[in-house]
Amino acid sequence: MMIQRLKSTDPVNIEGWSWQPFLEDAVKRLEGLNIEPYPVADRFLQREDQTGSKSKPISVTTATWACKTEKFRQVRAACVSAGSAASVLNFVINPNSSYDLPFFGGDLVTLPSGHLLALDLQPAIKTDDVHTAHVWNRLIPIFERWRDQLPYGGPIPEEAQPFFSPGFLWTRLPLGEEGDDLIQSIVRPAFNEYLDLYLELAASAERVATERSDVLLQGQRKYTDYRAEKDPARGMLTRFHGSEWTEAYIHTVLFDL
Repeated sequence: MMIQRLKSTDPVNIEGWSWQPFLEDAVKRLEGLNIEPYPVADRFLQREDQTGSKSKPISVTTATWACKTEKFRQVRAACVSAGSAASVLNFVINPNSSYDLPFFGGDLVTLPSGHLLALDLQPAIKTDDVHTAHVWNRLIPIFERWRDQLPYGGPIPEEAQPFFSPGFLWTRLPLGEEGDDLIQSIVRPAFNEYLDLYLELAASAERVATERSDVLLQGQRKYTDYRAEKDPARGMLTRFHGSEWTEAYIHTVLFDL
């Protein structure tokens, strides 16, 4: 039975979806911040389709949880559950440009080839010390502690490097018991520690001058434009839900700046 979601802050409950505990951890941490629903069109709140072959169809559910607060322009979780074909949680906090804050990014992806897992506090302007120094001073010790407990995910493309911090935690894990154990014992507490640090930084952030806000907004636009153009989920979502829905979802929900 499908539970109809009427607004973006209604709970996402997808039976058998492996990233459910991570989303619940994140939503719990946002309680007490006076969250309001973020405007998301009905057709993007929850969609059901089928993928796979006619003889072996796989049910697909894609749901969006989203809110906003005084300091966060948009907090959103893109949730995809497609059985053995894919399981995804893409959780991003887009700060209000009136506050000098990075993005929070958590990308948790399971594909038939394995788990691809990434966490970061992503800079809007990587070359700006005022924007980065206070974040990295606190992030890098956390990163170094968790990095030693996970295999390295490999180099990232040169064109992507301006959009990641030195605390970018990135790993590939195998399917099965070994990977599941590491996700539970290492990745989940790391996700929560990155998010806790981000929320602490946000709590102490002061409103900036309009000129500074404009500079931050320019940096944010570069990041979201890059992400919209290069979104690695595009092919998967197109296969599941068609091109028209996918392009509208990427440009009006996921990266709507």
